[in-house]
Amino acid sequence: MSAVEDFGGNPKDEKWPELEKAEKLARGAALKWASGIFYRSDQLEGLGHYRKRETQRNNSIQSRLKSAVQSYLEGVSTGLGQLRCALDDVRSIRQTLCEVREELQDKGSNFQGLEQLRNVVTEHVQLTAVVHNLPHVFSVPEIVSQTHGLIDSRQLLEAHAKLMELECWRDNILYQLHRASSGTLSPEDADTVLSYFSGVQELSDALARELWDVVGCGLTFVRKDPELFVSAVRIIEREERTDSTMLEGSSQHRFLPPGRPKGWRQRFFQVIQEAISVQFRATQMDIKGPGLASHLAALQNNIMDELSVVKHLMVQCCPPHYDIFHAFVAMYHQSIARHLRDITSWDLTKNEMFIVLNWTLCVYCSAEMMGHPDLCPDVDITSLGPLIAPEAMEQLQRKYVSKVKANVIEWMQKALEAEFSDWLTEHEPDMDHEGFYHSTLPAIIMQILDENIRVASLIGDSLQYKVVSMAVHEFDSFLCRLRNALVEYGKEHLKDRSVPKYYVPYLLAAINNCIVLSSSISCLKQERTNISPFEKSLPSLHAALDKTQKKACRLLMDELLLDLQPLFLQLPSRSWLLNSEFVDCVCQLMDHYYAHFSRVRIPIFKFLLLESERVVVIEYIQALMQKRLLCRNTEERLQVSDRMSKDALELTQLFLKMGLEENELSAGVILALQELIRLKDPSLLSLEVSGFVAKYPDISDEHVSVLLEIRGDVPKEIQKLVLEMMQQNPSSLPENYHAIFTNILVPARVLPFCLRTGKCA
Repeated sequence: MSAVEDFGGNPKDEKWPELEKAEKLARGAALKWASGIFYRSDQLEGLGHYRKRETQRNNSIQSRLKSAVQSYLEGVSTGLGQLRCALDDVRSIRQTLCEVREELQDKGSNFQGLEQLRNVVTEHVQLTAVVHNLPHVFSVPEIVSQTHGLIDSRQLLEAHAKLMELECWRDNILYQLHRASSGTLSPEDADTVLSYFSGVQELSDALARELWDVVGCGLTFVRKDPELFVSAVRIIEREERTDSTMLEGSSQHRFLPPGRPKGWRQRFFQVIQEAISVQFRATQMDIKGPGLASHLAALQNNIMDELSVVKHLMVQCCPPHYDIFHAFVAMYHQSIARHLRDITSWDLTKNEMFIVLNWTLCVYCSAEMMGHPDLCPDVDITSLGPLIAPEAMEQLQRKYVSKVKANVIEWMQKALEAEFSDWLTEHEPDMDHEGFYHSTLPAIIMQILDENIRVASLIGDSLQYKVVSMAVHEFDSFLCRLRNALVEYGKEHLKDRSVPKYYVPYLLAAINNCIVLSSSISCLKQERTNISPFEKSLPSLHAALDKTQKKACRLLMDELLLDLQPLFLQLPSRSWLLNSEFVDCVCQLMDHYYAHFSRVRIPIFKFLLLESERVVVIEYIQALMQKRLLCRNTEERLQVSDRMSKDALELTQLFLKMGLEENELSAGVILALQELIRLKDPSLLSLEVSGFVAKYPDISDEHVSVLLEIRGDVPKEIQKLVLEMMQQNPSSLPENYHAIFTNILVPARVLPFCLRTGKCA
C-alpha cells in the first residue's frame, strides 16, 4: 500500500473538496494565461517553446514534491524507531521497581526492633540536657531578683544583659528538648520549662514598660541627660538583632523561642506616635471661639520646639537608619491631619473656619513653621501630602463661603432697609464736597464685599475666586432688591405726591450711588484684561448698575411727566395761541428740575436733560394730536404755525442754556411739524411729507393723517396720495436713532353713529 493510500484513502473512490477547488482554479488561471498569450494567430508559432518551458517547470515542481515527501517519510520512520526503544526501557524499569518493592516488604519487619532503642536515646538526650543546665537552673531565681532591682534603679543595660542571659538558658533548654524529640516538642515538656522560667517573661514585660516610659519622654531626656534614652535605643537594637537571628534559625531548625519576635523597634515608633498624639486631644469645648487660634498657635510653637530638639539632639542618640527626624515630621503631619479632620467635623463659625483655613494653607507651610530655614533643607512638606484632603478642603471652603454669604446678605439687607427709611424722612439727602447728593450705602456695601474678598485673598486664589463669585452674585441680587425698593418708593409717592418731601433728591442720590458703585467694583475683579472662564460666567455688574440707574431715571421722568401733564391740558387752546404763558410755565418747571439735576454727576446729568427735553417735546406733540386741532383757514394755520415755532425756539434756547448741544435736541421736530401746517399749497404736501419721513422715519400713517386733518384744507385725494406714497416707500430706522413718534399715541377715530330708521347725511 502506498503512502497516499495510507493517509488519504483511494483517490479514485473519494476526492478532496480542496483538491477539486484547486484544480478548477488552476485550470481557470491557465486558461486566462493562454488567452492572454495566444490571442493572435501569428503567436501560435511559439506554442512549442511555451510547451517545452512549462513541461520543464512541471518536472521541476514534481521533483521537489517527491523530495519533500521522501524526507517526511524518513523522519516518520526514525521517530517510530525511537518510540519503540523508549517503550522497551519503560518495561525494563517497571520490572526492576517491582523487584525492589518485594525485597522491602520482606525486610521491613526487621526495623521494628529499633523503636525501643530510639526511646532510650531520647531519654538519654533529655537527661544530658538537664545535667548540663543544672547550674543555670538553680541560679534562675537569684538572677531574676537581681534583674528586678536593676530595672527599678533604671540600670537598663545591666538589667537587659541579665534578661538576655536568662532567656538564653531557657531557649537553649527548649531547643535541646525540641531537637531530642525530633522536631516535635511535647506540650508537657514546654509547659514544665516555661513555668520554671515564668519570672523571665515578667522581667521582659517590666523592662519593656520602663523602656516605653523612657521613649515616651524621650524629648525631655535628650534635653537634660540623654544617657538613659541612648541606653533604651541600644537595648531595642539588641533585641532587633536577636529577633533577626531567631527568625533565620527558625527557618532551618523549625524552632522559634516563645515571645519572639518582640518587634521592639516597631513599638518604639508606636510609643513616639502615642506621645505625640496626646497633644491633639483637645475637644470643641476646650478650644471654642477665640480659643481655636490660641490652640493652633500653641501647637505651632510646641511642634517647632520639639522638631528643633529632634534635629539637633535626638538624631545623635539614634542609629542613622532610624531616620528619626523625618519619622517625627511624618508623625506630626499625620497627627495634625487627624486633628484638623476632627476640628472640621465640628459646627464651626465663619471666623473659626477662617482660622483653620489660614493655619492649614498659609501658616503650616510658611517660614514660621514647616518652611522654617532651620527645617527647610531636610523637610519636604510636599511629599507628606495635604493636611486636609482636596475633597474635604473644597467642602470646608464652600461652608466658609456660605457663612460669608449669609453674613453679607444680612448686612446688605440692613443697609438697604436703612436706606429706604432715609428716603421716607423729611430731611434732604447729604451732599458731598462737590455738591452731589449721596448716601452711605455705597461705602457700606463695598466695605462689606471688599473686606471679605481681602480676607479670602489671604488664604489663596481658590477661596478668593469662590468669595468673588459669591460677592458678584449677591451684589447683583442686592441691585435687584434696590430696584424693587425704588419701585416701591415710587408707588408710595404716587399715593400722596406731597410725601416724601424730598422724593426727587433721593432718586438723584440713588443714581449717584450707582455711579459710585460702578467705579468701585474693581475689587470684584471685573476689569482685568485676562478674564478666566470662571469670571466669564459671572453676571455683569455694570449692566445691573446701569439697569438700576435707568430705573431711577424712569421714575424721575415719570415724576416730571406728572408735573407736565396739567400744563399740557391747555394745549391747544385760545390762550395758548395768543400768549406764551404755557411755554413759560414749562420753562419754569424745567428750571426747577434743572436745579435738582445739577446735584447728579455728569454722565447722568446730561442723560436726564436729554430725556427731559424728549419728554417735553413728545408731550407737546401728543397734546396737539390728542385734541385734534382743526384749522379752518389759512390765517389759523399761520397762527398755529407761528405759536409752534416760537415754542420750539424758546424750548431750544432753554435746553441750550442748560448745557445741551443743538444737534442733541429733539425740539426740531416741532419746527418741522409747523412747516407742514404752514405750507400754503396742499398739492406740495406729498413732497413735504416724504422729506419729513426721511428725517423722522418712525412716523406712521396715523400720525400723518392727524397732521393733515389739523390743516383742515387737505382734499381726500391728496390725503390718499400721501398715504399711498408712504406705504409704497416704507422707511427703516437707522442705527442709534432716537424714536419720537413711536412714543406718541394717536387716538382712535370716532365713527358716526347711525340709527336704522334714518339715513346718514
